[in-house]
Parts: sequence; structure tokens; C-alpha cells
Amino acid sequence: MPVFAYQGRTPQGSTAGEIEAPDRGAAVGELRRRQMFVTRIREKPKAVSISLPGWERKVKDKDLAIFTRQFATMIDAGLPLVQCLLILAEQSESKRLREVTAKSAHDVESGSTLADALKKHSRVFDELYVNMVEVGEAGGILDVVLGRLATYIEKVAALKRKIKSAMVYPATIVSVAFLVVIFMLTFVIPTFASMFSSLGADLPLPTQIVIGLSNFVQRFILLILAAVVGFIIALRSYYRTEQGKSLIDALLLKLPIFGVLIRKVAVARFTRTLGTLVSSGVPILEGLRITARTAGNKVVEKAVMATRANVAAGRTIAEPLKHTTVFPPMVVQMVAVGEQTGALDAMLSKIADFYDDEVDTAVNTLTSLLEPLMIVFLGVVIGGLVIAMYLPIFKMVTLIK
Repeated sequence: MPVFAYQGRTPQGSTAGEIEAPDRGAAVGELRRRQMFVTRIREKPKAVSISLPGWERKVKDKDLAIFTRQFATMIDAGLPLVQCLLILAEQSESKRLREVTAKSAHDVESGSTLADALKKHSRVFDELYVNMVEVGEAGGILDVVLGRLATYIEKVAALKRKIKSAMVYPATIVSVAFLVVIFMLTFVIPTFASMFSSLGADLPLPTQIVIGLSNFVQRFILLILAAVVGFIIALRSYYRTEQGKSLIDALLLKLPIFGVLIRKVAVARFTRTLGTLVSSGVPILEGLRITARTAGNKVVEKAVMATRANVAAGRTIAEPLKHTTVFPPMVVQMVAVGEQTGALDAMLSKIADFYDDEVDTAVNTLTSLLEPLMIVFLGVVIGGLVIAMYLPIFKMVTLIK
């Protein structure tokens, strides 16, 4: 956001300073609200910065949840909408969030609705956020809706943390093992190889394999690293395609250990999102569409969109869910009960809470299962290299005896 340097007079005397604002008019207007007569104002030159596509600063879930919770509290206290936004724009810890909030305040002051103002910043306020704000504005319950949004963001952030905690340990161990193996093959094994070569003795097969592998790695190390980086880039590019996302997401759900966890996360996310939207007054068809777009898994997205098509044709939500392989029978039955009793939002929230606990249990089980597996993995890989190098030494010791 542009920064303006100003000089002016207040009832207390002359003053000068700087102010952030979307444009010069907004800066002057804000200073006048502060009872200041502006004598001079100019925009400060921007610092040179490089911005790459897709590398914009992201707003953390924690910052967005705090922003939304404070917003709800101020609206509930009766503060004007623009004043709420201006206060939030000054105190948020996220620079990106401060910028978009200030711009939104300017748009609202110019006559735009809050939902339309937030819609311009889709990388910060997603479709779910904007739609719920729109419903809250139309129904006069913006504070209630913002409170539900804050709770939803906090729950989703907690779910993400659980998944990260489950993935960090194996990823770290595999990465360390890879680096250690490359280091040994590049620097340690050649020392043993030159020593064995000077002795001229016949080497055991495991030792020959390891030395051959070491020679290959030394010769093609740059090519290997380039191939690894190229594979990762190609996989990410393929995942961005419709076919790639469908195929990879389907394979992820079928993984022996992680597949169950991914399925439980998908169910928790679906029920939490749809429950929040329905309880806030978003129409069911619109709620299903938004839920599908925020599912995070293409298989789940297709299942939800198929459900939406069936609901549009006059059927219940539970009926088409039966025919998908994603949602367990218990979820389908509880959704059916929620529809029949008219308490679908409450039932979806209960399912989401239940599956949050299930994810907790699955993460703990996965961690306890992976720890011994990773130890065995490291022992086999690193220990195998060490044993292969010491086999000729053991053989020579036996011959000396």
C-alpha cells in the first residue's frame, strides 16, 4: 500500500508524519478525520522489489482467525464497519492482512458492501469466507457469522497442524538418510575403495555393489540431483492438471497407512465446512458447491459435486453419499438423521468433532508405528553400507588367524 508523507496543522499546532492509504484522497480523508488541516502531502517513492507469480505473501491461519474474532467482537460492540476495518488494519501482525484490510475499508467507505470488498482479495479471503460474510450482511447477523468463521478457521488450522505433525517425522528421517547416504557414497566409501584396491584382494559381492554405487554417484552426482529436482517439478506440474490431480488424489486415498488418515481428514473437513455454511444460512446447493471447491482432494470434490447434482434433482444429501467410497456408513446415517430432524448443521458439527478426535488418534497411532519403522529403515540403509565396507576387513582378519 502507498505511504504518504504529510505536513499539517492540528488544534495543538503543526505536525508531520507518514500514513498508509490506498490513494492520496483516502490519506487526506483519514487525516481530516483526525482533525488535521493538511498543508502538504506527497506519496513516498516505493522501494524496488521483485514479485514473482505465485510467491505473494500468504496470511497465516492464526492471523486470519485473530482478525475475524476481533472483527466479530467489534461489530457486536456496535462499532461502525469502516472504523472496525481501520482499527484492524493498524493492529494486525500480518503486513499482507493490514494492506488488504485498509483497501477493503476504503472500498466500504466508497459504498461497496463488505463481501464485495473482500471478494477483491481472494488469496486472503476465500470463497467460503466471502459467502458467509455476504449472508451475515444480508441477515443482519454479521457478528454471529464472523464468530462462526473464526471458530471454523481455528478448527481447520488445528487439523492442518495435526497432519503436519504426522508428516514431518518420516519426511525428516528420509531426508536425513538420503543426505547421509550421499555423503558416505561420495566421501567415505572412496577411502575404503582405494585401500581395498591397494591390497589387491577379492572383495565380497556386497562390497563390490557398494563401491560400484559409490563410483556411479561420484560420476553422476549432479545429474542425480538434477533428476530428483526435475522429478519433483514434473510431479507438481502434473498434479496441477485435472487428470493428474484426480489420479494422485485417488492413489493417496488407497495408501496402506496414510490413506485412512487422509480419508478421515477429508470427512472432517467436509462436515466442518458444510456445517458452518448451513448454520450461517448459506443455501444448501451453494454450500455444497463451496465445500466441493475447498475439499482439498479431487475424489472428495467429485463425490460432493455428484451429491449436489442429486440434491438439485430433489433427492436428499445422504442418499447419493451412500454410493461414494469416501464417506463411511456412520457419516451417511448421521447426515440422514440430521436431514430428517431439521438439525443438519448440528449433526455435521458433531461428525466433524468426532472425526477431529479420530484424526488425533490416527496421528498418534501413525507416529508410534512410524518410529520403529524409521529406526529399522535407518539401520538397514546406513548399517548395510557400513557392514559392506567392513566385510573385507573381517575376511582378512579370519585369514590371518
